[in-house]
Amino acid sequence: MLLSVIGAVQYGTSKVFYKIVPHFDAQELRQYLHQGMAAFSKTGKEVVLVVDRSGLHRAHKLDATFDHYQDKLRFHFLPAHCGHHLNPIEGFWRVMQDAIGAGRCFSDLSQLYKRTRQVLMAHQERPIYEFHW
Repeated sequence: MLLSVIGAVQYGTSKVFYKIVPHFDAQELRQYLHQGMAAFSKTGKEVVLVVDRSGLHRAHKLDATFDHYQDKLRFHFLPAHCGHHLNPIEGFWRVMQDAIGAGRCFSDLSQLYKRTRQVLMAHQERPIYEFHW
């Protein structure tokens, strides 16, 4: 069984906004977007998520969510095959995998969840620019 983390870095504050999910699919991404909008729409500014061009980010199943947040939420797609270094969350994922123990075996999913949450909470207040990758 796998565990996935959906996340984004808030530009300006460099805080990581994340959600741990059993698997990364359009339904989980929709829920994450709703949670993000609950947290960030209070600013009155448009929320822009910088994303790669993965099929999930372009899924038509997200259309209703974007319609719901019309003019308040949008994706900014990075250039194909060259955008990963432009997105700060990508470097954070590498740091996080190393901290959790990439390739490490856990006795059960709850142990992996606990360790993942522990690493994310430890890095929650640390500005993304302090990471070295």
